[in-house]
Amino acid sequence: MVFLWPTLLWLLLVVPVLVLLYWWLLHRRKKTALSYSSLSLVREAMGPGQHLRRHIPPALFLLALIALLLAAARPLAVITLPSQDQTIMLAMDVSGSMRATDVEPDRLTAAQNAAKAFITELPRHVRVGVVAFAGSAQLAQLPTQSREDLVKAIDSFQLQRGTATGNGIMLSLATIFPDAGIDISALGGRQAMRPRPIDEIGKQDPAKSFTPVAPGSFNSAAIIMLTDGQRTTGVDPLEAAKWAADRGVRVYTVGVGTVQGETIGFEGWSMRVRLDEETLKAVATRTNAEYFHAATAADLKKVYETLSSRLTVEKKETEISALLALAGAALALLAAALSVWWYGRVM
Repeated sequence: MVFLWPTLLWLLLVVPVLVLLYWWLLHRRKKTALSYSSLSLVREAMGPGQHLRRHIPPALFLLALIALLLAAARPLAVITLPSQDQTIMLAMDVSGSMRATDVEPDRLTAAQNAAKAFITELPRHVRVGVVAFAGSAQLAQLPTQSREDLVKAIDSFQLQRGTATGNGIMLSLATIFPDAGIDISALGGRQAMRPRPIDEIGKQDPAKSFTPVAPGSFNSAAIIMLTDGQRTTGVDPLEAAKWAADRGVRVYTVGVGTVQGETIGFEGWSMRVRLDEETLKAVATRTNAEYFHAATAADLKKVYETLSSRLTVEKKETEISALLALAGAALALLAAALSVWWYGRVM
């Protein structure tokens, strides 16, 4: 905790002075009590617990005074608050391997259901965008608060060949930062259906200065990338993760399916699909985010529930003078109420 007006903390020296004054008054009362013919009569009149109870109102008043003096110094503290300006990009794998049925009823349907439940649970002020990627990446839905449009975009997914995880990240970044110099046309369509160096996708405009920030420091947006395979084409996801990290955007990665992989067949052809956990973990680590593994539909739902609770709040350095002032006022009122109730007067 830091203070905007730290010099006012000197006022706290009043507290030990008041404690000494209170102790002196108690000592003086003891001397006065000696004039009674029998001290045992006084103790009996006070009753059990009265000796301790008489100190409670003054102690509460002292705590109230401390809270008010701290509030006067205008303290700042890092506290968790609901995010007021949040954009979440869902980058979802729609490659052919998503038809595998190891996650019931199949990977794509389970991912769609979990994503729609995730969107429903988010606060209405959170904007969500959807990117679908396979051999290339397409923007399925611009960031919006309309849950109905988001559900339609997720339900419209069509399976395609290839897995360009890096393209999904880059297109999500291009949506968050339209002026970042990312060539959107190179991320979608046939020209994206081959491994690409990131220099062909992202080029910083020399006329615009760019200073990298700390990974995870941009609290207004985040990316959730869901995939079940390893990159076969497009931009290297680790290079795309560096772009996200330099801009402070967290990329939370979700691996769907079995780690060991399986062989799936469709219309006479078969393919071996394997979850590239190592890369997904590296992407999350590089951007100061987290990796989640979902081997079942229930796991996938839990992952989205966890992300919902983490992405809709943010930590901010906030002045808490009002909270301390409120606490001080409440303690002072409680001290006065107890004093009147027990002794018929305010201390």
